[in-house]
Amino acid sequence: MTTEAQSAAQRFEHPLSTRYASPEMLALFSSQKRIETWRRLWLELARAQKELGLPIRQVQIDEIEAHQTDIDFERAAELERELRHDVMAHVHLLGELAPNARGILHLGATSCFITDNADLMIIRQAYDLLLPKLAGVLEQSSKFALEYKGLPTLGFTHFQAAQPTTVGKRACLWIQDLLLDFEAWRRVSGELRFRGVKGTTGTQASFLALFNGDGEKVEALDQAVTKACGFDRCYAVTGQTYPRRVDYDIVGSLSGFGVSSHRIGTDMRLLANLQELEEPWGKKQIGSSAMPYKRNPMRSERICALARHLMILVQDAAQTAAVQWLERTLDDSANRRISIPEAFLAADAILEVLLDITRGLVVNEPVIGRRLGETLPFLASEEILMSMVQQGADRQAIHESIRQHALAAGGHFRQTGTNDLIDRLRADDDFAPVHESLESLLDPTRHIGRAPEQVEAFIANEVNPAIAGQAISYGRGLKV
Repeated sequence: MTTEAQSAAQRFEHPLSTRYASPEMLALFSSQKRIETWRRLWLELARAQKELGLPIRQVQIDEIEAHQTDIDFERAAELERELRHDVMAHVHLLGELAPNARGILHLGATSCFITDNADLMIIRQAYDLLLPKLAGVLEQSSKFALEYKGLPTLGFTHFQAAQPTTVGKRACLWIQDLLLDFEAWRRVSGELRFRGVKGTTGTQASFLALFNGDGEKVEALDQAVTKACGFDRCYAVTGQTYPRRVDYDIVGSLSGFGVSSHRIGTDMRLLANLQELEEPWGKKQIGSSAMPYKRNPMRSERICALARHLMILVQDAAQTAAVQWLERTLDDSANRRISIPEAFLAADAILEVLLDITRGLVVNEPVIGRRLGETLPFLASEEILMSMVQQGADRQAIHESIRQHALAAGGHFRQTGTNDLIDRLRADDDFAPVHESLESLLDPTRHIGRAPEQVEAFIANEVNPAIAGQAISYGRGLKV
């Protein structure tokens, strides 16, 4: 084992990093990306200030630009231990690399100009990574739903047998939830604004002083840096930070996806228990160290595990937004360093699993047909009742007769595993008017309503238009 590997094995490493999230999302929330973004903000601020007439020389701009990525994290840690301030540690570090620019770095800015604007830039890029993956899940799930739009299966309410549905129609229930998440992510990411150039308490006083009271130049500076960093708008008013209520919307949208994915994972686990639907299974995959025959739904279980963590992170954002005193209090900082990256990493990890599952779901049609066939005589009883009434029978009397036969057949089924309700009705002369049609009433497709048409309309009218024009990613596949 190398020294680096030994060192890693002796300290905690976050499982979202080592096991679950994609390299792209990990890179986006890395220290390297974060400080590169800080340095870009210092560069764009200095550029805009120079353009608006402050005495900043091009050689200073060039020097800052030349050191956008060469970050000495050991030296930064040393400086932070001395200064007890992470932003100032990196101001000093960049000043050491760009000595000519040292005197104009961070000119008029507060730490939150750097940290908040960088967070917003990274968060928007994180949505740009998530949305194509969710579009991929929607696309793959839609293909699955269309393929099985007409395959009858036993429907459940209260996890008890109910009217039949189809495998594809059930999948549309999952797709509907994910489509709501997709729309929420696009809305939240599309509405994100830049914090902008606002100063220590949001009044822009320091910048007004730099420009000798020229408010128009201060406003121009705010707009110039906002546009240079890729945003169309900035928040018109802020305290020291951008509104932490925005974080609640961000993490809330991700936690909502946790709700949807947990529901999907749970359904898949239930169906795996019934052996109707199965996850993809690796050729050498082991389900249990003790029971060689087991095919545990480990992917769906992982979805539920990660989703539970994702769902609770919205409470961090809610509590943090609620306790921001006046213009700002610093107890948001440590929490946001943990909760916001974890929310994106968890959502990303869940998407990787969903992509893996939806491209390889296994449908066990014989099992589905057998279970539906065992229950269908009971499910057909309402249509038998209606048919008898149409033949002139008394509705209440026939209802009671069917009920008695069904109770007896249910007891027989529990004792023997066979459903003899139809045989009982055939032997009852009261049901002679429908004896010839009893067999046709057991055709499963008679009992699925408009499920196939609903699937087609839903995919064509809602899903396809929503993801049209959206880049689609199918993920990198599971690490483990």
